[in-house]
Amino acid sequence: MGKAKSSKQGGAKGPYDRPSKSPAANNVFKFSKDFGQHILKNPGIAEAIVQKAYLKPQDVVLEVGPGTGNLTVKILEQARKVIAVEMDPRMAAETTKRVQGKPEAKRLEVILGDVIKQDPLPQFDISSPLVFKLLSLPTARPGDALYCRLSVNAQFWARITHVLKVGRANFRPPPQVDSSVVRIEPKTGSERPNISFEEWDGMLRICFGRKNRTLRASWLGKEVLSMLERNYRLYCAQHDIVLDDSIIDDQEDDGDDMEVDDNVAPGAGDEAEEWGGFMDVDGAANDTPSFFSELKKAGSEVPKTKSKRSKTRVALLIKTKVLKVLEDLDLADKRSGKCDENDFLRLLAAFNAESLHFS
Repeated sequence: MGKAKSSKQGGAKGPYDRPSKSPAANNVFKFSKDFGQHILKNPGIAEAIVQKAYLKPQDVVLEVGPGTGNLTVKILEQARKVIAVEMDPRMAAETTKRVQGKPEAKRLEVILGDVIKQDPLPQFDISSPLVFKLLSLPTARPGDALYCRLSVNAQFWARITHVLKVGRANFRPPPQVDSSVVRIEPKTGSERPNISFEEWDGMLRICFGRKNRTLRASWLGKEVLSMLERNYRLYCAQHDIVLDDSIIDDQEDDGDDMEVDDNVAPGAGDEAEEWGGFMDVDGAANDTPSFFSELKKAGSEVPKTKSKRSKTRVALLIKTKVLKVLEDLDLADKRSGKCDENDFLRLLAAFNAESLHFS
């Protein structure tokens, strides 16, 4: 009888067997670039993260993107329960296998889907600090390349401290950059800002639609002015304010509103938001068609494109209010990427004083 073939040491059959020297043999399944999958493989880093999280035995932890469960099992050693939200069914299955047949299985709940679309989120006490996709963003400051709406919100509504740095070699496959673990503790009581989050975040969405544009270009885009007009009309209706809705001619309008190019993708460092696509008033490239340039050189007046929609005095009033706020605060030519928390607070207060709201 022939001798049965013995399995070689490198022939790993699962994600937790001893790895092979051949890289191809170690890939249980192909990692998805769409999900930004990078598995933490250093158990020492996982233990350090759980230790720095100061978990209590009664805590329920929400873990976003557990991967194959390397951090999950460490959290389960300290917390009462872990709710893991995972988009990839293969990863969700691997995490479940880690505790299958063990007492910890009763304390692990795996939800398959996008955590952003979970409404409402399950009740939890603390969120896993290992959200590597966003870790570098909350600590960015005005002028930094990563400074964005998330940075402002995180620093405004929470206390943020750096916990530890995690080198790219601690992941499989290695990402292109090193990561950092940060602790984000929401402000409570007297520390919490006494303003509406919906108002604040609604304003920031417009400011950071294209953060490298001037605030004048961002706020005088036609889509933004239309949104502000709708909100203003609603505000006036709720407060019994009578509006002059008569039509105006082009001579009454200074024509200072910016054109919106919906086909232009956000540039490097811009945050892709629904308010994206405003005209770059400071762009270096000259995309003016040749026949317009020739008209200008000849001294002829360049024909203006007539608006398909008649302008009302309400629309003119909104544009006037926006310009007044920006110019009074000396922010018209400033970019959101350079503004700090105080600039945005002054901007919100001034807009609200003009009865312009964002929620």
